[in-house]
Amino acid sequence: MSDAKGDFTGRVLTMTNLVAYQEGSVVSKTVLDKTIGTITLFAFDAGEGLSEHTAPYDAFVQVIDGEAEVTIAGSLHSVQAGQILIMPANQPHALRAVNRFKMLLVMIRA
Repeated sequence: MSDAKGDFTGRVLTMTNLVAYQEGSVVSKTVLDKTIGTITLFAFDAGEGLSEHTAPYDAFVQVIDGEAEVTIAGSLHSVQAGQILIMPANQPHALRAVNRFKMLLVMIRA
C-alpha cells in the first residue's frame, strides 16, 4: 500500500482497497495533502456519517462503493457507486451511509 510517509505517488492503486471498513466507524486515509488541496478516501460503516458542517472550499465527492444520503443546505441527495456530487463552499452539508459506503473527497483551496 504505502510507505511509512503515506506516499502514493508514481504507483498504480485501486481506490476501494486503500481504505477498509470498520464496524461502527468512519475511516479515512489521506492520499495527497498539498497546500492547494487534499485528496482523501473515506469508508463509512452502515448508519455512520458526518454531522452537518461547512467548508470554505468546494468539495468534489466520488462514490466508489455503497450508497449514502448527502444533505446540502437542506436538500437531500441519494448517491451511489459511480456517481459524483459537488458540495459548494460555505453551504452546510452532512452525510449518512445508507449501507457501507466509500468515497473519494477532493478539496481544492482557492
